[in-house]
Amino acid sequence: MVVLPVRFERSPRLHPMLSEDTFPVGTRVVVQGKRGPEVATVRGEPGQAKNNERYGAVLRAATPEDLERWDKLHRTGEDLKWLLRARARERGLAVKLVAVEFTLDESLVTVSYSADERIELTGLIGEVREHTSARVNFAAIGPREQAQMIGALGACGRENCSSHHLQDFAPVSIRMARDQQLPLNPEKLSGPCGRLLCCLQFEHTQYQDLLRDLPRKNAKVCHTGTGACGKVTKLHPLAGTVDVYSDQGMLLNVPAGELRRASDSDGKGPAGKRGADAPD
Repeated sequence: MVVLPVRFERSPRLHPMLSEDTFPVGTRVVVQGKRGPEVATVRGEPGQAKNNERYGAVLRAATPEDLERWDKLHRTGEDLKWLLRARARERGLAVKLVAVEFTLDESLVTVSYSADERIELTGLIGEVREHTSARVNFAAIGPREQAQMIGALGACGRENCSSHHLQDFAPVSIRMARDQQLPLNPEKLSGPCGRLLCCLQFEHTQYQDLLRDLPRKNAKVCHTGTGACGKVTKLHPLAGTVDVYSDQGMLLNVPAGELRRASDSDGKGPAGKRGADAPD
């Protein structure tokens, strides 16, 4: 037995599946997942199973009949999605129906939705039952999962990370934007989901390391060469420099290594380090 990483249609996340056979990358296979049999695509080389891990299973390579049936169920799900959206509007339900997905054997249909507050959707079950005998499951998803399933373009002009390659949603905080010296503009820091950009955490560790060698913002410092003193107004972590507004009214850009902390006595001592956890 080997473990094959497979990817489902609406998410870039890789799911390890046990398989008796190996399949080339790109092969569409039928897998037994949590919901039931579904069609997925092999997206990596085979590996070894780990103890105490729970895996789904690759049942077989998808046949032309499997793919034809899968495509038909996908079209049925899309039609149902638009029908349910219309019925939800008629009933005044504050909900967004994101996706309607069948298992390959049509034993289960999962209706993924997002809503700002808890909402009762059992009234829509009858609408689904008019078109299929499958068991209906309503699954609430968050804004990030919604953006992942729908797909969108990010501020960079490329497909958003959550629907392209992101495997997990790591916590993102406004502090990450502060550490990267970004303007705290919600419109520029938010992704298509309306939450903070996932990419803010990609380089955060590197910025934390760079900031440890810089004085903290608003610190009083002096230049070791000229003796000019002033207040730190801005940090440039990538360049290793800071902007200093001098006591003479000049704005200077100075390498952090040429600064020392201002002192009321002899002025000796290094400039105060900001540190990764020091407040701005």
